[in-house]
Amino acid sequence: MFQILETRELADNIYLMVVEAKRVAKSCAPGQFVIVRMDQEGERIPLTICDYDRVSGSVTIVFQGVGAETKRMAAMKVGDAFHDFVGPLGCASELVSEDKETLKKKKILFVAGGVGTAPVYPQVKWLHENGVQADVIVGAKTKDMLILEEEMKKVAGNLYVTTDDGSYGRSGMVTQTIQDLVEKEGKQYDVCIAIGPMIMMKFVCRLTEQLHIPTVVSLNPIMVDGTGMCGACRVTVGGEVKFACVDGPEFDGHKVDFDQAMKRQQMYKTEEGRELLRFQEGSTHHGGCGNCGGDK
Repeated sequence: MFQILETRELADNIYLMVVEAKRVAKSCAPGQFVIVRMDQEGERIPLTICDYDRVSGSVTIVFQGVGAETKRMAAMKVGDAFHDFVGPLGCASELVSEDKETLKKKKILFVAGGVGTAPVYPQVKWLHENGVQADVIVGAKTKDMLILEEEMKKVAGNLYVTTDDGSYGRSGMVTQTIQDLVEKEGKQYDVCIAIGPMIMMKFVCRLTEQLHIPTVVSLNPIMVDGTGMCGACRVTVGGEVKFACVDGPEFDGHKVDFDQAMKRQQMYKTEEGRELLRFQEGSTHHGGCGNCGGDK
């Protein structure tokens, strides 16, 4: 059992939990994720690692209460425990494997949207701890939906906060801030890492391609089962079929077919849609989630 050490609501319906998971904390890296399950009959929920402490053996997760299972999770208290807390899974951020001296010479921009701020934070923190400064744009619909601002301030080289409604920070979408930084403020970037809603990442990539900034995206929003078996996170990258939870979650954003991925994501939500995907994709459609029938 994996005991909850801390829990708090970061914003309306967005929650943070610190969980005792010594083996996960010992070997995880920025960019990876875990699969949690509340009890033996519970749903498997993949969640990106927001932070970790190797000394205390704890891992921090952030999630949004969007379904029955995550609503149940939100009701858990300090002292309660998860039945399963499996990880680390997925590939670590490519930045972790780069030469640190080379990284220090790079101008890096992170773009975080909504709950995507959680998986951006450990990467920026890791860079900061290794003497690498990165600019960070954090976007939210409103000021009340903004999360981890104070934590991000401590590790970001420059933090730019933007809200869709202009209630706090800069006004408008994150793409407007990117454009302003590059075209009006003379910023130059060697790489951009964008994590957030699929539609946000799509338009960030469309802009950065025009600005000639290589861009990495994390496709954790489309993961369901987290093992590559259910097929929910199937995506086309550079003309090749990939699965976000096994091959990613990070990919070259300029090669991701976002329109196909978002359409597929909507289809996967219904039984009829899952059946159609299974028929269309034939032997390349994975099974194992127990929903789509691809495992039968």
